[in-house]
Amino acid sequence: MNIVCLDMEGVLVPEIWIAFAKESGIPELSRTTRDEPDYDKLMKWRLGVLKEHGLGLKEIQETIAKIQPLPGALEFLDELRSLTQVIIISDTFTQFAAPLMEKLKWPTLFCNTLEVADSGEITGFRMRIENSKLSTVKALQSIGYDTIASGDSYNDLGMIRASKAGFLFKSTDQIKNDNPDLPAFDEFDDLLAAIKEQLD
Repeated sequence: MNIVCLDMEGVLVPEIWIAFAKESGIPELSRTTRDEPDYDKLMKWRLGVLKEHGLGLKEIQETIAKIQPLPGALEFLDELRSLTQVIIISDTFTQFAAPLMEKLKWPTLFCNTLEVADSGEITGFRMRIENSKLSTVKALQSIGYDTIASGDSYNDLGMIRASKAGFLFKSTDQIKNDNPDLPAFDEFDDLLAAIKEQLD
């Protein structure tokens, strides 16, 4: 019994925070888990920057509404879902992800949630579980699934390494150089072919 676990941002859709950094004119918000492995530290820093600039959920959602899936992502996901079960495991938040999930035909998504004040200020965030990607993969394995995982960032390495097979996708040169044993792809067709080999 196989199940494929995919990261969302950087793999199926562009990075939300990079898009928002461009839209808002605040370049420092373009830092992601490709740059900062400690997600808790990264998010607390982001919320501080948003507060400093008086920006909240509404402004970020306006940017997200304009984001389209990466070219080929929907076709890749459609074919993959015709072959096996797929779960998107992301450190993003339900309030960010819904418009993107709609554009990807509503795949199953495991993510986190934001704490938002009536004013629209994002005051905090609640992680579903510690080390959510690795914890989820281990939980799926505990109920009889063989996991196949792919992602692009530091916070994906745990689930990739814990899986029956794991692949870097559209990752950085630094992460690829740090993990030379992990197969790395940049095209959906190549990733799909590698996953199919593991499904046989």
